[in-house]
Amino acid sequence: MSEAIGKAGEVSSGDQLRAKKTVVVLGAGVVGLTTALKVQERGGYSVVIVAEVLPTDEKTTRYTSHWAGAHHVLNVSEDERQQKMDLDTLKVMWDLSEPGTETAQYFKRIVQTEYYSHVKLLPPLDRMPNYTVLAPETLPAGIVHGSSFDTVTIDTPRYLRYLADRFVAAGGRLVRGAVQHLDQVLEGGAGIFTPNRTPERPDAVLVCTGLGTRFLGGVEDKTVHPIRGQTVLVRAPWIDFGRTIGKESGWTYVIARHSGDVILGGTRAVDDWYPLPRPETTRDILERTFAMCPELAPPEVRALRAPTLDDVLPLVIEEGCGFRPGRTGGIRLDVEWRKAGEGKAAKEVPVVFNYGHGSYGFQSSWGSADIALGLLEEAINRKQ
Repeated sequence: MSEAIGKAGEVSSGDQLRAKKTVVVLGAGVVGLTTALKVQERGGYSVVIVAEVLPTDEKTTRYTSHWAGAHHVLNVSEDERQQKMDLDTLKVMWDLSEPGTETAQYFKRIVQTEYYSHVKLLPPLDRMPNYTVLAPETLPAGIVHGSSFDTVTIDTPRYLRYLADRFVAAGGRLVRGAVQHLDQVLEGGAGIFTPNRTPERPDAVLVCTGLGTRFLGGVEDKTVHPIRGQTVLVRAPWIDFGRTIGKESGWTYVIARHSGDVILGGTRAVDDWYPLPRPETTRDILERTFAMCPELAPPEVRALRAPTLDDVLPLVIEEGCGFRPGRTGGIRLDVEWRKAGEGKAAKEVPVVFNYGHGSYGFQSSWGSADIALGLLEEAINRKQ
């Protein structure tokens, strides 16, 4: 994973010569933050993020990114565009996780083991670093295929704050605002949400509103739907690996973070809007993950006797749930031209859409941001 990624903040001579274009990004989840950062660091743009919930806020189901695990696993089998986005993102994250760098603290490089109780079409895991197929005689009971490879996990709350800080350091702005309709921003920009309420019509708008796109006036994409995921966070710094079992009924996973916290999951409930952790689901997650990974029990306990689930319960820090922004048809990445303003002052403004990532927000964030930037630049150049 040593391929060079473009230098952050690198600005071409052509960008230096042109006036900066004002761009508004709607949404401050991992997709919105990464997209805004990509555009701001490209040069030639003045970018402002408008969002109702920001990464420094307390956790809420209105902000999915805080609840993500998250690890990077190439598990999309049939969508070549998604695979490229995921690979491009892995390259960036691998560089950011380089030991000894300032950004390594937001990641943990691990060996990930994937088990499958059924195999119809294997995901393209063979493109992961150090991919190895496990010998059949080493597989647990009921497992028909297993593999291991190197990957990264992301300490999601800290990584989100890092993206926001890097965006601001590059000259971007964060504005808190509840956008009811796309037309509000097309005509007034981010200025209508600032204390002085000074409109500033943008040159372009990027919509990265995730699940909120279902309710955003002027878009109201009803193909967007929640995929509820519930997780349990435990303190287990001795876990330095990742492990997943995939069954037709769902996934069971253990995701270790650099901080020593470990995310246990998971669930995948389509169109389930319940905003609180269900106790019975928490118990089910703990039982499944402990059965798969008895190493969750403290090592001093395992040195003396066979551990039980009761040894893991005191390690629980938090139960949580989030609504992954699923979309029928997958991620939307395209451009529409929308009217901004009324009468003679009206003009056409390009709107770039980048939402509907489902379970793959972190995993495809940099790749989809690349595509969104390309769409933006093509639209801006057409307009000039």
